[in-house]
Parts: sequence; C-alpha cells; structure tokens
Amino acid sequence: MIKKIVILGGGTAGWMAANILAKRWAKYSVEIALVESSDIGIIGVGEGSTPQLKSFFDYMEIAEAEWMPACNATYKTGIRFCNWSTKPGFENYFHPFPAQPDDYSAPAFFYNCFVRRKGADVYAHPDKFFLATYLAKHQLGPKPAHHFPFQLGYGYHFDSSLVGLFLKQHAAKLGVAHIDARITEVKLDAQGYISHLLTENQQPLAADLFIDCSGFAGVLIQQALKVPFINFSSNLFNDSAVVMPTSAAMDITPQTTATALNAGWMWNIPLVNRIGNGYVYSSNYLSADMAETELRQKLNLLDKDVPVRHLKMKVGRLQHHWAKNCLAVGLSQGFIEPLEATALHLVQETVLGFAEAIELGDFTDREQANFNRSINQRFEAVRDYIVCHYRVNSRTDTQYWRDNANNNSLSDSLRELLQVWVGGGNLTQEIERQKIGCYYPSASWHCLLAGYGLFPTQDQLLPGNEVAHKYKMENIENFISRCALNFSSHREQLNDLVAKQQVM
Repeated sequence: MIKKIVILGGGTAGWMAANILAKRWAKYSVEIALVESSDIGIIGVGEGSTPQLKSFFDYMEIAEAEWMPACNATYKTGIRFCNWSTKPGFENYFHPFPAQPDDYSAPAFFYNCFVRRKGADVYAHPDKFFLATYLAKHQLGPKPAHHFPFQLGYGYHFDSSLVGLFLKQHAAKLGVAHIDARITEVKLDAQGYISHLLTENQQPLAADLFIDCSGFAGVLIQQALKVPFINFSSNLFNDSAVVMPTSAAMDITPQTTATALNAGWMWNIPLVNRIGNGYVYSSNYLSADMAETELRQKLNLLDKDVPVRHLKMKVGRLQHHWAKNCLAVGLSQGFIEPLEATALHLVQETVLGFAEAIELGDFTDREQANFNRSINQRFEAVRDYIVCHYRVNSRTDTQYWRDNANNNSLSDSLRELLQVWVGGGNLTQEIERQKIGCYYPSASWHCLLAGYGLFPTQDQLLPGNEVAHKYKMENIENFISRCALNFSSHREQLNDLVAKQQVM
C-alpha cells in the first residue's frame, strides 16, 4: 500500500495530480506532499483546454462559479484555423467540440464529404454543420437554457498561473502538504528505486511513490532514473514560442484562433482581463528576434513597449511514463505542441490512468506495462492528429510550409487514414478499424480534412444528381440556428458566474 507520495514540482500539472490523488485515495489515509522552490518559475503559458477539463472539475466537485472568475476564465467551444489552406473557400475552418444536436447534422456532413470526394459538387465545408461553430461565430456561450435538454461539450480559456494557485489552495483543504525547497540530489536504493530526495538544507524527503512534475528537466524520471526520451522533431518541427499579452476585447468570442504565419502559427486566446497571444515556430527556419518581430507586426505592436517571453519546447514523449516507483506527469513525461490544447488532457489521463492501473494491480506494478502502453498510444494518437494539420497544408509561400507538406515521416496509422480519404473510402470505418476514435472522433478528422479543402478541384466536380444532394443545406442551417436560440451571449454567461461567486 502506498502510504506517502512526494510530488516534485508545482504548476497546473503538479497541483492537478495532488488534487486527484488526495481525493481518490482519501480513504487510504495517503500522505501527500508537494515540494517546489519559489525561486524556480513555471512556464505557465498554457491557457486553453479540451472538454475533458470540465470532467476534472466535476470530479473534484468544484463549481465553475468557484474557479472560473478566480482564474479570469472564459468558455471555449472549439478552435478556428486561419490561413492553413490556400484552397479557394477553405482558407479558414472551425474545429468544434461535440454537441448532442450534432447527431442530426453530422451525418449530412459525413455524407457530403463522401460524395464530394467522389466528384459531386455538394457543400462540404464543416462550418455550417455544427452547433458549436454557430455559437462561436455569434459569441454565444455553451451553457443552454434549462428547457433545452441537450448537452454541449466545451473547454475553457484561463490564466494557467491562477489555475495553479487555485488548485494549490484547494489541495491544502484536502490535506496536501506544501514544501518550499530546492531539491539538490535524488537518492536511489540498491534496486534503482528512488529512496528519497535531498533539499538544499539536506532535509530528506522519503516516499513510497514519487511524481515528477519538474517540467522539461525531468529531474526524477529522466535525470535520475535515465528513462529515454523519444523526440518528435522528425514530423513536428516547432520547438520555440514567443508570448505576448494584449488588452482584453469588448466582445469575448468563445474560441481559440490559430493563425498560420511564416514558420509556425499564432494563437489568440481571449480571457476576461486580457488576450493571450503567442507564436509557435521552428528555430530551424526562424530566429527568436524574427519571430518576435513577426508577432508584433501581426498584433500592431511593432513600435510599442509590450513585454514578451521567449520559450523553448521539448517535443516528444518518454519511453515509459511509470518507471520503478516514479510517475512522470506533465512536461516531464512529454509535450506535444499546443495546437490542440492537449497538455492538461494528457496530465489528467495520466494521473487517473495510473490510479486505476495501480488499484487494479493491488497497489503493485503488475499493470505497469499496460499503463505505459496506453499512455504512449494516447501520445501517438494526439501526435498523428496534429501532424496531419501540417502535412496536408497547401501553402507554398515559405520553405517551412513546403517542407511540412512534403514530410513523409508519418505513422502507418496516419498514412492509412490519408489514403482512405484521398481514395474516396469510408473514413469512419477506417477510424473504427484502427480503434482510434476514443482519441479523436470521426467528426474531428472530417473537419480537419474537409476544412483544408482536400477534395477534387472545382473544375473536376460535377453538379451531381438527387442522390448526391440528399441533404438540403437550408434545413441543416435552420435546425442549428433554431437550436442556438436556447443559448445566451458568452458575456452574459460569464457575468452570471461572477454573480454566483459573490453569493457562494
């Protein structure tokens, strides 16, 4: 039985792990301590999430009105991609989070994608088929009126530093101890397991389980236990970022915007108090100064003294995430660039998956291999989806985009998905065959590939017959617009959270 856990490193990953395990293993009286040095900063730029983050706060029984206003958080119904494609009519598209009403409209989208790939001139751009897309376009929040009995998946935008602080305070209520100290040495026992950590004051911190949340350094898992790191640079070129905030917008759109630039892409994330901006790029194609200049130009801040932060990214994953008596969580276990905001999702899946695996193994390492295999499969699936964004781009204006489009360092899974799409096959069946729909469902893959306009050229398309025009777009648009009547403005929903917080 695990009686004591030491977590090295705070930030959102460390405090999320502390909260999950403190709640899940409260009945076992497990002692949990998190050690971090106030002298060491955190990266703290991840400001977006997938819908899975809501399940974390639901699991922790933390209401949105309790945490969102405290973290300047807003809602997110999906991601708009701009200028990744040069195909006429497909320069922009929206990747929506799922909603129950999509069960009515998504089949029409899948069908139109299928027959357009066969040569029929039908409408197959994803933006008119999904409720979440409509909400973002019209700045409506994702919380429906009580009389609309259908669920909508949504994520959040937030200040990651404030989320870390909030979770730190919540963990304290659950009995998690906080130790402000710098670790100077990691001691192993004769079997190669971690026996204890030594602080700069020679204080030993012993535990049954150590969780490495020390960031890219991987102090425990990589430096002490020597677990190999698998680099993803062969098909994910970006390794750097420059970050710059700007003033808050009057109208807060519930979407992340990812705009393609010369050697990467720029994010725009609206918070209550500011807009988060950043340029993710490859240092092999662009210097840090050039990246900062390009970002300032895009934000019209070239001549203004706005502070920036320059960051380096270590993109890849560990060979094993659970080794000996150590679990790696967050940046220490790996990182896939932030295009789809998957960082906290991977943290959540790792911690919960570990808890389930070790419980299934009666608190032994019996399920260790299965757990590591599962997390690696998730990392690979996320990587494939993000690599696809670069591989299918049609830009030719810079060497960066040309090299991405010509990059054949693809997994067998991604290669087979693209072959099915281009060959006019059934993409949903291929996703089911590969058993990867639990990572990204068919709708996500259809939105990506159709959103880039990967269809026969306009001069190759034929008008089609009644079979091709099975679905009438006016009926789809009418259905979605009427569903949206049940949603209030995003700003109004954020104001409601503040009002609820004040009476809690």
